[in-house]
Amino acid sequence: MEVKAQLNNYRRSPRKVRLVAKLLKGVDVQEAENQLRFTVKGSAPDIEKLLRSALANAENNFGLEKDNLFIKEIKVNEGAKLKRWLPRAYGRASLILKRTSHIELILAEKVEGKGRKKVKKQEINDVTAQDLKKTEGKGAEEQKEEKKPARIAMRSVAGGEAVKAREEKEFMDDKKKVESSKGILKKVFRRKSM
Repeated sequence: MEVKAQLNNYRRSPRKVRLVAKLLKGVDVQEAENQLRFTVKGSAPDIEKLLRSALANAENNFGLEKDNLFIKEIKVNEGAKLKRWLPRAYGRASLILKRTSHIELILAEKVEGKGRKKVKKQEINDVTAQDLKKTEGKGAEEQKEEKKPARIAMRSVAGGEAVKAREEKEFMDDKKKVESSKGILKKVFRRKSM
């Protein structure tokens, strides 16, 4: 499995960033962190931050282990150029290009499938449905007391995946409500920019 992280419009020229990027290609994650910590280049701290971001993506989103990851690829592409002018002799002006770069970091596993297993959605739905059936027809205080052990049981059974799935569902419902209210606002305030 591959995990990506990007840093766009980084205010250093790609030529300077590639010097640091070449050190990291094909290196283990821990060794790459050590390299970046002791590299005396201006872009090293920012690439280290990007590497940490990719690691967080791998651990939280995909359940991969840090020890099993290496840097498969690191691309440094040219971004937009900011054009500035420098006054010169006889009223002339010379162009200065402030270059930017896009950095893309791709992590991969050394041994495929070594990370933790994901819980299937069907199992999550079964656990949440059972929890809802238990709470129906009870008072508010009894429901609060009942929810605490059920959540603890779900975390132990599904490794927290059931709780995360329920929270994501609630988040998506809230997001839909916000998007529908944006549609109403667009109708009320009709502007050309929307």
